[in-house]
Amino acid sequence: MSRVPGWLNRLGEGLSRVGRRLDERRAEAERDDELDAPYGRPADRPRAVAPAPARPGTDPDTAAPLPEQEEDGAAEGGAGLSVPPPPSYAPAVAARPDPSAAIPWGMRVAAEASWRLLVFAGTVWVLMKVISSVRLVVLAFVAALLVTALLQPTVAMLRRRGLPRGLATAVTAVSGFVVMGLVGWFVVWQVMDNIDNLSDQVKGGIEELKRWLLNSPFHVTEQQINGIAKNLSDSVGTNAEQITQVGLQGVTVVVETMTGILLAMFSTLFLLYDGKKVWEWALKLVPAQARPGVAGAGPRAWRTLTAYVRGTVLVALIDAVFIGIGLYFLDVPMAVPLAVFIFLFAFIPLVGAVVSGALAVVVALVTNGVFTALMVLVVVLAVQQIEGHVLQPFILGRAVRVHPLAVVLAVAAGGLTAGIGGAVAAVPLVAVTNTAVGYLRAYSTEQALRSTPEPRGATAYEVAPTPAPGSVRHERGQGEDA
Repeated sequence: MSRVPGWLNRLGEGLSRVGRRLDERRAEAERDDELDAPYGRPADRPRAVAPAPARPGTDPDTAAPLPEQEEDGAAEGGAGLSVPPPPSYAPAVAARPDPSAAIPWGMRVAAEASWRLLVFAGTVWVLMKVISSVRLVVLAFVAALLVTALLQPTVAMLRRRGLPRGLATAVTAVSGFVVMGLVGWFVVWQVMDNIDNLSDQVKGGIEELKRWLLNSPFHVTEQQINGIAKNLSDSVGTNAEQITQVGLQGVTVVVETMTGILLAMFSTLFLLYDGKKVWEWALKLVPAQARPGVAGAGPRAWRTLTAYVRGTVLVALIDAVFIGIGLYFLDVPMAVPLAVFIFLFAFIPLVGAVVSGALAVVVALVTNGVFTALMVLVVVLAVQQIEGHVLQPFILGRAVRVHPLAVVLAVAAGGLTAGIGGAVAAVPLVAVTNTAVGYLRAYSTEQALRSTPEPRGATAYEVAPTPAPGSVRHERGQGEDA
């Protein structure tokens, strides 16, 4: 016999099996619809799936236990094989809302802002802890940055004159370090040379101050003055051990200071020579998406730092020269060292001027009397007023303008964190941060505008800028309308 009738028979049997399976799935889907109908939620109905193989003792069409198996199921402790559907009179169960939609919008915004602020505060706290543990290294590097900002224009000028980069860097660094060393040596020499004369003048000034207090309208008696002197002497004798410990700590401070100076010199040399490569390496640490903005903010921040350092040096030099001239003509001892101290303290905005001016007034008071001290106070106040209202706006300009409140808070925070070095580095850090943040904000706004699609048609006409009255475009438009 031919094989064709057998092949057709097998094909017919396969089609019959497929038809039976389709009928079973259709019946299962209809049963699921009947179960979900009382709840009134067609959108939440589960998808129809192929029926599981019939268990032994169940009807293959309905998957219900056969009559002879129902009693056995009840006898097994009520462990039924399926859950019966709820009755038709059961109330519909309301759907629970999304938890994010149940919380008010303002509370969600506050919660998201709160955890971000907590993460930021934690990051700042960890950063401050790290800086405090390596404060010497951080201060040395910050000092190197300030010195580099002061000397880098000289390196650029020498390179424009034709000197190689290495030679220009060496000449600038050596010259700068020699000048700074000579200034320090000159201050120490003046102080040591005049210390004996100053001590005699201090004793005479104290006696004169004592006579002035006795004859003043403050009704101070000699017994009160002697009591104050005795208390000071007793305090010194009682705290002799603490003073000795401070002296021993001073040796440690001197060693740390010398280490910081050497580290700052080494860092300055490499920043002058390879500053551009160091910046390019630092950019590689920034994520790729934020790298263009940071690459643009870096040079602007560096220009701000350079302008700040050069302007501060010039302003401090003018203050030191004019106040030193006033001290010299008023015959105040150690006028030159006091002028150098005024120059150095000028790098601490607001606070440094007060401290250095007070030091000059106290020296004039204990050496030359009350009248000379008042004249020194007048000179210091006059120079500082000229500095604040004329020199700083003219020399520093708007590039590094920082609000006085920000200056005071920055100096206080820097002083509490890292002492005098932190107070010196606080204001340039704030100025640089202000410049960088301003540029990044403008850059992000520009990128957002570029990514916005351009309006077309009537919308473009509505958002088009209106020409100002009297302009050429405005007159041309009126002529066309006429």
